[in-house]
Amino acid sequence: MPKIIQLSTHVANLIAAGEVVERPASVVKELLENAVDAGASKITVEIRDGGMTFLRVTDNGCGMEAEDAKTAFLRHATSKLRTAEDLAAISTMGFRGEALAAIASVSRIDLMTSTAGAVSGTSLHLEAGIITEESEAGCPQGTTIIVRDLFYNTPARMKFMKSDTVEGGRVSAAVQLQALAHPEVAFTFIRDGKQILSTPGSGALEAAVYCVYGRDSARMAKVDSRWDGYTLTGFVSKPTDARPSRNMQTFFVNDRPVRSKLLISALEEAYRNQLMVGKFPACVLHLRLPANAVDVNVHPAKTEVKFLAEKAVFDCVHYGVLAALNQQTDRPQVQFKNEPKPAVPAYKPPAPPAKPAAPKQETFFRTMTAEEYRNFSAAVQTAPQPKPAAAVATIAAVERQKSLPLRENVMLPQITPPAPKTPAATEPEQTAMPMPEEIPWRMVGELYNSYIIVEQGEDAFLIDKHAAHERILFEKLKANQEAITPQLLLTPVPVQLRADAAAELLNNASLLRELGFEIEEFGDGTVLLRQIPMDLSPEGAAEAAEAIAADLMSGRREKTDTVRDEILHTVACKAAIKAGWLNDPKELLALVKQVMEREDLKYCPHGRPICVTLSKKQLEKQFKRT
Repeated sequence: MPKIIQLSTHVANLIAAGEVVERPASVVKELLENAVDAGASKITVEIRDGGMTFLRVTDNGCGMEAEDAKTAFLRHATSKLRTAEDLAAISTMGFRGEALAAIASVSRIDLMTSTAGAVSGTSLHLEAGIITEESEAGCPQGTTIIVRDLFYNTPARMKFMKSDTVEGGRVSAAVQLQALAHPEVAFTFIRDGKQILSTPGSGALEAAVYCVYGRDSARMAKVDSRWDGYTLTGFVSKPTDARPSRNMQTFFVNDRPVRSKLLISALEEAYRNQLMVGKFPACVLHLRLPANAVDVNVHPAKTEVKFLAEKAVFDCVHYGVLAALNQQTDRPQVQFKNEPKPAVPAYKPPAPPAKPAAPKQETFFRTMTAEEYRNFSAAVQTAPQPKPAAAVATIAAVERQKSLPLRENVMLPQITPPAPKTPAATEPEQTAMPMPEEIPWRMVGELYNSYIIVEQGEDAFLIDKHAAHERILFEKLKANQEAITPQLLLTPVPVQLRADAAAELLNNASLLRELGFEIEEFGDGTVLLRQIPMDLSPEGAAEAAEAIAADLMSGRREKTDTVRDEILHTVACKAAIKAGWLNDPKELLALVKQVMEREDLKYCPHGRPICVTLSKKQLEKQFKRT
């Protein structure tokens, strides 16, 4: 058995860094939380090359003394905890005392800090967690930390980093998240020399939401609720503005960004029976509760929490959101019969023209003058007279038609009338009229505008028209190895996303171009669609782009072919006919024909069955005939 030894401080710090520091966005999150805990009212974040080579966070907080600045980089060093009892009621953002030690162990750091009223501040330089330089420095009150060459001494971690666009987008999302968590703090984010975000720090959440999400936030419903000592504030999207993914759902517990299945369930329960399948609400919700009613010490990154009273939390979010949605007046006002109608000026017909001195009575039965009678008689004599033989034939045809039994839903073959003959033309031989093609099945109708009913022998089939059309389109797109036919838009379509989701789209721009999309960055998490696939509408393309971003954000696909298939799934889904649509019977018949003739059409690209069978025996059993 190998001998047990105690790990060195450096190795222990590297292990801790693996838990806390995953990428530049993790570094920014920890440094921003420290700045907020220091009481800063202004924070500036600046990065280059996605934050890998240069990352600076500057705040105007309380700053640190020289001795405290050196101690801060030791593991488990913190000013926010003193006793074990303090863990039961944590009110600060950072408290573990591992962030600075973990960051310093995998980077090169420069620190400048000064307290209020101090003549000079402190400057430190660290390499791999070791202080190599220390001096006094003139600097304003607050703290500035510069992180360079992240993961320079752990090259194995470097290969897991993505492009500068993606990593920079994730840093941007981390800054946006802290701006929404602390609207009382003015945040500025600068990326490669360009200012991306600036919030006023006025304390009004709606101002921070507007800076992050732009004009889309104006359509959101305001939430302000109290429930059993808990407080819920924020904004939620209306049911008509639902999104194709959960990327725009943001929750805060005591100003801490968290991920919680309980909060997601409570939110979406409030939208029950108001959202289409596959749609999700967007939100920015702040839940405030006593510090001892929540445990934030369950995850190294402090992104997961446990609640002491889960039902109370669920009810607070559920009923708070439900009340906000019920206060919306989206539907037009209905005018009932008993309500007084607005006054409308009475219609006044124009004055009749002046009549001649000797007016005639304008009625149907009247006496003609001699001149009128002569003109009428002449018109009758010159009018074409009906042929008796044709009249008799028409009457006979009508009588025969009346004697035939009534047949409904009979599709008659179209008969093309013969071309007119010419004297020189030779009389062709008479041929039998072609009979319509016989098929072994019959389309009976449609159920709920979603499922097509088909009868064949002793079986009945229910075909999901959306799933069937989606699979047909997917196979068609996948079989076409050439570039998908695109359509250029006269007016670009903006798509509002989270910054990290937008970065994923931009990072896969070449792949999207193969699929008919042409995108470009617009800023603040917005991308512009300048070209979309021919099969998609602009509205469907915007939804498809957001769904594609959500798929790419999952990070489960590595091969280009797999990513292409996932994107084709989304394109086919958005272009296919939808359940509930009213379709022409000819369209449904064409869809049924492909499903009945092709054995490969069994499941949609997402795995749902296209067709289910109901036998005559099963149906007779339901009616107790067997």
